[in-house]
Amino acid sequence: MFYVGRAMTMRLSRQSRRLFSTQAPEAFLEPLQSHLGISCLSFNRPQAKNAISMKLLHEFRECLETAKYDKSIRALIIRSTTMGSFCAGADLAERRTMSQVQVAKFLSDLRAAFGQLEALPMPTIAAIDGPALGGGLELSFACDLRVAGYGVTKIGLPETRLGIIPGAGGTQRAVRLLGTPKAKVLIFTARMLTAQEALEWGVVDYVSSPSTSAFERAVELAQEITKSAPLALRAAKQAISRAADLSLESGLDLERAAYEVLLPTKDRLEALEAFKEKRQPVFKGE
Repeated sequence: MFYVGRAMTMRLSRQSRRLFSTQAPEAFLEPLQSHLGISCLSFNRPQAKNAISMKLLHEFRECLETAKYDKSIRALIIRSTTMGSFCAGADLAERRTMSQVQVAKFLSDLRAAFGQLEALPMPTIAAIDGPALGGGLELSFACDLRVAGYGVTKIGLPETRLGIIPGAGGTQRAVRLLGTPKAKVLIFTARMLTAQEALEWGVVDYVSSPSTSAFERAVELAQEITKSAPLALRAAKQAISRAADLSLESGLDLERAAYEVLLPTKDRLEALEAFKEKRQPVFKGE
């Protein structure tokens, strides 16, 4: 009886894995074929407006780990596969079925994921083509730049209306991005911002034109970025990202160290040669 039960359990386990593997991914990484050096990390859970499920979070972290070591990625765009969406925050329907232990682990994993995103070596852009709520907005805060679609009307941190507070870095990154007074207003009032208001507040950096999407504007921005030398971009990001945590002297030391690493690179020599020959440099990340 033991062996029969064990065999049945093993068959069911294999069947479950096959079923899981055949499901469409909720987050995936792919290069933008039309633009060399630009990749997209896409959310693909349209029926739930890309609310962060346990499956989406797991796949998101796998994508981030892959992107971290992919030197061909010069700029990364975080987007939704579905127009009119970005990320509606945590999946509250799934949350109601989770135990306290599962909730605690989910929050820990979510915090770690946003830390992974923030620490990626290449520039990252959030293309906000729909509601960015709670964890969705917190996710965008972990990106280097944010672009909102012209018609987006729901950008905010509604947690205090749900009896909680932003729990994946929102209270901390909002202060660093907006300053303390604006961060307090945004969180205390749970205010929903339109794309234009978000631009005025400094929550986003760009708003697309009425005739284009946030993703299209993000691609334009990524194209501008990827004209720069890949190693220089990574060094610049590291120096800028650490600036707020360092004294001026320590920051200047870090800047000098990052600068000196670039001096012997082939890309720097290529830039000098291209300047001399009055042509555009061809950078290879070497």
